[in-house]
Amino acid sequence: MTRRPKKLVLAVIDALKPEMLDRAIEHERAPVLAKLIERGTYVRDCVSTFPSVTPVAAATIATGVGPERHHVPSMNWYHRGEERYVEYGSSFEASRTFGIVSSLRDLVYNLNLAHLNRAERTLFEHLGDADLRSACTTYMIYRGRKRHPISGEGVPLRLANVAGQFRDPVWGPDELFYADLFASRTTDCRSNLGMPGLRDQHTGCVGSYLVEHDLFDFMLVSLPDNDSYSHRRGPYAQVTSIASADRALERIMHAAGGPDDFLDDHAVIVMSDHSQVAVERRVNLAEALSSWKVLPPDGDPASAQIAVCPAQRSAQIYVLDRSARRRYIPRLVRDLGGVEGVDVIARLHRDEAVVSTPRGELRFAPGSDLVDARGDSWSVEGEVDALGLEADDGRVRSESYPLALGRLWSALHGPRTGDLLISASSGSEFVDWGGIAHVGGGSHGALSRGDSLGALITCGLDPPPGGHPQQWAIADVAPLVLHHFSLPS
Repeated sequence: MTRRPKKLVLAVIDALKPEMLDRAIEHERAPVLAKLIERGTYVRDCVSTFPSVTPVAAATIATGVGPERHHVPSMNWYHRGEERYVEYGSSFEASRTFGIVSSLRDLVYNLNLAHLNRAERTLFEHLGDADLRSACTTYMIYRGRKRHPISGEGVPLRLANVAGQFRDPVWGPDELFYADLFASRTTDCRSNLGMPGLRDQHTGCVGSYLVEHDLFDFMLVSLPDNDSYSHRRGPYAQVTSIASADRALERIMHAAGGPDDFLDDHAVIVMSDHSQVAVERRVNLAEALSSWKVLPPDGDPASAQIAVCPAQRSAQIYVLDRSARRRYIPRLVRDLGGVEGVDVIARLHRDEAVVSTPRGELRFAPGSDLVDARGDSWSVEGEVDALGLEADDGRVRSESYPLALGRLWSALHGPRTGDLLISASSGSEFVDWGGIAHVGGGSHGALSRGDSLGALITCGLDPPPGGHPQQWAIADVAPLVLHHFSLPS
């Protein structure tokens, strides 16, 4: 007789910093997370994507592949086919700059139904194809097999005009609760259209309802308020927001009789999508490149040379006239190299990736010379200090930039990626198109360790085939979920 797998909950706590999770547990502010660690496996250095921003990371978590395959390049990027900027919501001010409705349509509809590569199945699509029930609370990546009409129930009056612009159905998991726009069932749960500070409460409410009524085999619960809290108050203030996420998990488990009873019937994964670092200075790339014709948000691409796409501590530059790339890219690299706050500048040249930093230039490509912690092989030439690489006995690693070679290679080969990828130096953030940077608070997006290493907790799952990886990455979670349900990845 085949053993029926436990129901599985995947909880993504946005920007969960391992050091702060440890502190929250030490101060007894996160009893549910402490219990999961006690009964499961705790990884303190699970590596995010590059850029380490939420849309890219969410797409990797949901599909198990990097940006070269899922095709989501950043938080803000330039759509060559439509000759416009895409903005998923770097800030309210950035969304307003591009138009609130346009930005929300990109986030709510286009991200899943147009920008995310249809050739890569999400977890919800895998499970739907196997006749397993899936559910999701407000998460950037929700694409599944079931059609959901717009709900709009419970939208506050002051937001009704915005919500009224959204009439089209979407395709999602069996149970989809996306802010107050989509709700597969009528509940008493309200999110105030997904406003920060209320989203974890909404997830706790919806999650407990789904547990109480036994409506899923797999549920992804999104707990994003830790990220917005850290942006405002800094990453070392996370104990309060981690406690909020813990209460939402406690509410979900309470619907099954409490954590112990819940864990009898459910396996759990809790993870970060990325981490955060403290921000001390603003870097305005559009101003720094003022000698170039930079495309403004409402500008004509025919009259501009480059599109500048800041995404917190990462950025991308697009050369608008492809025939000018050979002439423009060396000049842009030189100009960016003189901008304080720019650390890593990466680009493709023929069959190699080229990295320029204040510490020198490095070229690399897949090869057989050196093997990283993921088992990928690389040929490397140039100044290894550019990425803090340490090579010994055929192995290569970087303490400062975890899995730097593989993450850069994946990002550079995304079909929507800019001609130049940029990572900020310590303490710096690139000002978004709304004029916002989180000076005095926290941010993320860079290739560096502080942005990239997050927490991963697994409880009640069998080890993956071949055992645990030497170096965990967020791309490992989707195969772990599929393996739990005996599905091929």
